[in-house]
Amino acid sequence: MTTSSNSIADTAQSAATAGLGRALAGLAALAVAMGIGRFAFTPVMPMMLHDAGLSIAAGAWLASANYVGYLLGALSAMAWRLPAPLAIRGGLLVISAVTLAMAAPLPFGIWMGLRLLAGVASAWVLISVSAWCMDTLAVYRRPFLNSLVFAGVGCGIAGAGLLCLLLSRAGAASASAWATLGGAAAAISVLVWRCFPAGPAAPAGPGAPASGLEAGRMRWSGAALRLVCCYGVFGFGYIIPATFLPVMTRNVLQDPALFGWAWPVFGLAAAISTLMVARLKRRFSNRQIWAGGQLLLALGALLPIVWPQLLALFGAALCVGGTFMVITLVALQEARALGGRHGTTLIAAMTAAFAAGQIIGPLTVRAAGHGNASFAGGLLLAAGLLVASTLLLRRGAGSA
Repeated sequence: MTTSSNSIADTAQSAATAGLGRALAGLAALAVAMGIGRFAFTPVMPMMLHDAGLSIAAGAWLASANYVGYLLGALSAMAWRLPAPLAIRGGLLVISAVTLAMAAPLPFGIWMGLRLLAGVASAWVLISVSAWCMDTLAVYRRPFLNSLVFAGVGCGIAGAGLLCLLLSRAGAASASAWATLGGAAAAISVLVWRCFPAGPAAPAGPGAPASGLEAGRMRWSGAALRLVCCYGVFGFGYIIPATFLPVMTRNVLQDPALFGWAWPVFGLAAAISTLMVARLKRRFSNRQIWAGGQLLLALGALLPIVWPQLLALFGAALCVGGTFMVITLVALQEARALGGRHGTTLIAAMTAAFAAGQIIGPLTVRAAGHGNASFAGGLLLAAGLLVASTLLLRRGAGSA
C-alpha cells in the first residue's frame, strides 16, 4: 500500500514539475519576444539619442517599423499554419539575430528593416506561445501556470529596462546595450530550445487541437468579431497613455535620473498583476476581468487630465502597467475557448487588431509639445473608447 501511495505521489510530483518547466519555458520565450523583440527599444532609445546621432523623429520611425512588423506578423500567422513549436523557435532565432545586428553602425534603412523583422517575429512568438502553452498546460488543470507564462512579458520588460539602466549608469553606449540584449535573447533561446520540440506537440488537454494545426476555415461569428473589435480598441486605448504618460512624467520630474526607473517598474507591475489572474478567475469570467481591466485603464487615461500632478501620473502608470497584461492574458484565453480548434486563428486576428490600434492611436493625437494639456484630447478619446468597448464586452460577460 505504501509503495503504491509513493508511486502515485511521485507521478503527481513529476507531472507538476513538468507543467512548471513548460510554463517557465513559455515565460522565457515571451520575455525574449516582448521584453526584447518588442519593447527593448523604449529604454535603449534615450541612449541612441545621446550617442548614435538618432533624432526623435528617427526614433519614432524605428518604433513605427516595429509596430508595423507586429501587425504583419499577426496577419501572416493567420495565413500560414506553421506548427507552434517551429514558429516559436524561428521567432526566437530572428529576434536574437536582429537585436544583435542593431549594435552595428548600419544605415538607418537597415535599422528600420531590423526593427520591422523584430516586430514580425514577436507577433509569431506571442501567438504561438499562447496557443502552445494553453494546449500543453491544459492537462495539468492549474490556471496559475498560464498566468506564469504571461508574466514573462512583464519580466522581459523589467529585465530589459533594468539592464539598460545599469548600462547607462556605467556609461555604456547604445551599441553595447543592443549587443547585451541580443546576447541575452540568444542565451535564453538556447536554454528553452528543447522545450519546444519540432515534432508533435506535447500532450494537450481534452478536446484541444494540436498547437498550430487547425483544419478547415474558421467561421467568423458575431461573438468572434466582437472579441477582435474590442481587442483592437484595447490596443488603441492602451497605446495612447503608454506613449504620452512617460513624456508627461518627464515634464514634472525634478530628478531626470528617477525617470530611468519608470520602465523596470512598469514591467514589474505587469508581471505581478498577471500572476493574480488565476485568483481572480475563481470569482470572475474572462470577459468580466477584461472589462474591469479596461475600466481601470480608462481611469489611468483620465487621471492626468483631472489632476495633472506627479502622484496622479504614477497612479495612471500603475493603472496602465497593472492592466495591460491582465487583459492580454484573459482576452487570449477567451479567444482560445471561443475559437476551439480555430483558436490560434482568432488569437492572430485579435493580435492584428491590437497592432492596428497601436499604429492608429498615436496618429490621432497631434501633441504640439506645449505642456500636458496638449495630450488631453487623446487621453479623453482613449478613455471614451475603452468604456464603449467595455459595454460591448458586457453583452458576453457570462462567458468563462
